[in-house]
Amino acid sequence: MKVAIYGQNYQNDNNQKAFEVLVNSLKNYVVDVFIESQFLKIQKEVFHNDWSFGIFTELDNSYDLLISIGGDGTILRAITYVRDLDIPIVGINTGRLGFLATVQTNEIENAMSNIFEKNYKISERSLLSVDISPENSLVKETNFALNEVTISRKNTTSMITVETHLDDEYLTSYWADGLILSTPTGSTGYSLSCGGPVISPSAQSFVLTPIAPHNLNARPLVIPDQTSVKLKVNGREDQFLLSLDSRIITLPNTATVKIKKAPFHIKMVELLDESFIDTLRKKMLWGEDRRN
Repeated sequence: MKVAIYGQNYQNDNNQKAFEVLVNSLKNYVVDVFIESQFLKIQKEVFHNDWSFGIFTELDNSYDLLISIGGDGTILRAITYVRDLDIPIVGINTGRLGFLATVQTNEIENAMSNIFEKNYKISERSLLSVDISPENSLVKETNFALNEVTISRKNTTSMITVETHLDDEYLTSYWADGLILSTPTGSTGYSLSCGGPVISPSAQSFVLTPIAPHNLNARPLVIPDQTSVKLKVNGREDQFLLSLDSRIITLPNTATVKIKKAPFHIKMVELLDESFIDTLRKKMLWGEDRRN
């Protein structure tokens, strides 16, 4: 088996501990390990002369698995390496409870045992694909998002108007701080914070969620994931922000943003005793514990 390890490229004691546990666990298996070059630079020495590893700056379809160390945000960055290569991702969580990174540090050895014994399931996650007109080089290379695509105001406290078409049919013009188009995976993120619904990962839906809308009748809208969405911005400023998960670019108001379902999925590894409902329940309990 050929495995890639990816993590955030900043020093973090939790990441370091999880990395050490993971490396020591992988030594028990017949596996070729490759570590992302920037992540490797910040790791303390945990290797021995009898164990070798490789370094990667990009991936190809020879990899069987990518292990992400961090949180859900780390996985969002990891997908820019995985792209459409069909490489399953397992997330080791070193931060707050996540919906994607579900393996805790004290569960790594058991998780690896189950994975190498093929005791797991795959959750396929849909993505959004973005086209800009006129074409923008910053979006051309990584024009996809796992969580959401967001349009928001820039350099102003004034609201913007987001003219919205669904399958080339005019829906409305949202007068708000911005607009989120979220996948089911992203429904538990920014969209949820703005009042959007939680959607099961297997649902074939997207959700449009306005950000702080001025219109009292502007509500989140669930749409089929085969819907093509076209957005056009007007506002006092000449530019607006477009974000694809955590990647942000500036676009002129003359640009038209077209969004549709991407032609590929991301495969998330889930252990057999894991489920979205179980994670959602734990998340709710975690929130209650923080308030008490």
